[in-house]
Amino acid sequence: MNTLWGDALSGFWSAWIIVITLGTIGFAFWLLWANRKTDKRPDADGTVETTGHTADGIDEYDNPLPRWWFQLYVATVIFSLGYLVLYPGLGNFAGVLGWSQEGQWEEEVAQAEERFAPIFEKYQQVPIPELAQDGDAMQVAERIFLNNCAICHGSNAKGGYGFPNLTDDDWLYGGEPEHIVTTINNGRNGLMPSWQQLGADNIENLTQHVLSLSGQAEDAERAEKGGAVFTSVCAACHMPDGTGNQALGAPNLTDDSWLYQAPGQSLADSVRQTLRNGRNGHMPAQAAYIGEERVHLVAAYVYGLSQNQDQSQ
Repeated sequence: MNTLWGDALSGFWSAWIIVITLGTIGFAFWLLWANRKTDKRPDADGTVETTGHTADGIDEYDNPLPRWWFQLYVATVIFSLGYLVLYPGLGNFAGVLGWSQEGQWEEEVAQAEERFAPIFEKYQQVPIPELAQDGDAMQVAERIFLNNCAICHGSNAKGGYGFPNLTDDDWLYGGEPEHIVTTINNGRNGLMPSWQQLGADNIENLTQHVLSLSGQAEDAERAEKGGAVFTSVCAACHMPDGTGNQALGAPNLTDDSWLYQAPGQSLADSVRQTLRNGRNGHMPAQAAYIGEERVHLVAAYVYGLSQNQDQSQ
């Protein structure tokens, strides 16, 4: 039903565009033709016909349009009609040449695939750690990353609020090559449930305990009380010692890497907000968009970012 309705709307708007386009061209041509002047020489008395417009005692002569201008305008009308017939300029109806922007795009993509397929195939055979050391390959991978990943992770891959930093060694789902490939291929869905039902007092105790795991507790007494709550509701995902579980994508709470700490926000407020409202992260699968051969390259690029960071420290 939706398809039929969409086709009906599409047909209506196509007809509407046709009427407006052809009507405008026809009206402009009629207006030009109806007002053409071919013989405006002075009469026997030397009088020249005027338009009847007078300003400051000066009459406006009703002279004909220059012949070259008139002919050029007629030529543009003929050209526009020919263009609309040859190309899909009338609504969604294909032109005589069968050209469309989608068709041209598909043709260009096919040409690019034919050109670059051997290059990607060669890179596909190289193990990711080795590929990450190939400067030429990483230039290609960086372009793919910037076109498809930088919108979330940033052009420098350092992430942002809710988007992981890919240049450090803190990995939600593991930083080994096979884990990175799985993430890019299949995407990830992270879910942190809300614990609002625990009540405000337990939320605060739990907040202080989470902060204590990285040595940043503000209230030691509450942090100690929150330990029992953490064991009962959080340890199953984050592990009893808070070091996280990469199989589940549960983050390590003992380091200084915090995914949802907004600029200017205190860490305590960020933890409280997470506990009250939960978190729902989504990393879309990329294989269908960039192709498996490009996934291998991007995985090598991301792997190389973290390895280079480790070496620089």
